[in-house]
Amino acid sequence: MKRMMCVCIFFMAVSSAIAQPTIIAHRGASYLAPENTVAAAQLAWELGADAVEIDIHLSADGKVMVNHDHTTKRTGGEELKIAESQSAILRKLDVGAWKSGKYKGEKIPFVAEVLETIPEGKHLVVEIKCGSEVLPALREAVDASGKQDQIIFISFGWQTIVDTKAKFPDNECYWLSSSKDKVNEKIEEVAQLGLDGINLHSSIVDQAMMDRAAALDLKVLCWTVDSPEEAKRVKELGIGGITTNRPAWLKERI
Repeated sequence: MKRMMCVCIFFMAVSSAIAQPTIIAHRGASYLAPENTVAAAQLAWELGADAVEIDIHLSADGKVMVNHDHTTKRTGGEELKIAESQSAILRKLDVGAWKSGKYKGEKIPFVAEVLETIPEGKHLVVEIKCGSEVLPALREAVDASGKQDQIIFISFGWQTIVDTKAKFPDNECYWLSSSKDKVNEKIEEVAQLGLDGINLHSSIVDQAMMDRAAALDLKVLCWTVDSPEEAKRVKELGIGGITTNRPAWLKERI
């Protein structure tokens, strides 16, 4: 009887561990450090994030740049369109000082610089903010990094994520959406085209959505969750990963 009880406790512990969602640091540890910078990525790793999420665009000279917006105004103070600007000009901007004097001098990173920070056993989630035109340069950067098996791709762009899966067939690729109606319309196509899953705004994640994804053998991630109550809700539904601005803080609370 004692042995049987120990076995049951062991399997309960294993089951609990398996159910833990991946904690993904949104734009790095963006609550504390300037988003989408090398500093934010490094801080997220130090805080124990399982993965870091970044956003990418293609510059006018064909470089893969890490930035959320299509322009640099919000974090760089100067209105430059990334797609129309040379990387050398973009790199002159300070994208750290707006957050704190501690981060003064942070530059818009090349994706290669963030790839270099990925520790063993961790993952980088790359959100493609532009279109499929970035894929050749992205493929080159990923190959040079030697860390292809640690990279996951996501995009709101339907054709972009389909093209990404074709370019990176061995990497997980997720379609992003905040519309339950659109997801219900396209979820079967997500599976048919070989995408690995869907990455949803947490507000549209419910039991019916999780059941439908499971029936199609699709994984489900969600964003952007900074509330312990919401994190616990989606965790109980079986979510695979939670994107948050506060990875260490949230991880402690769930």
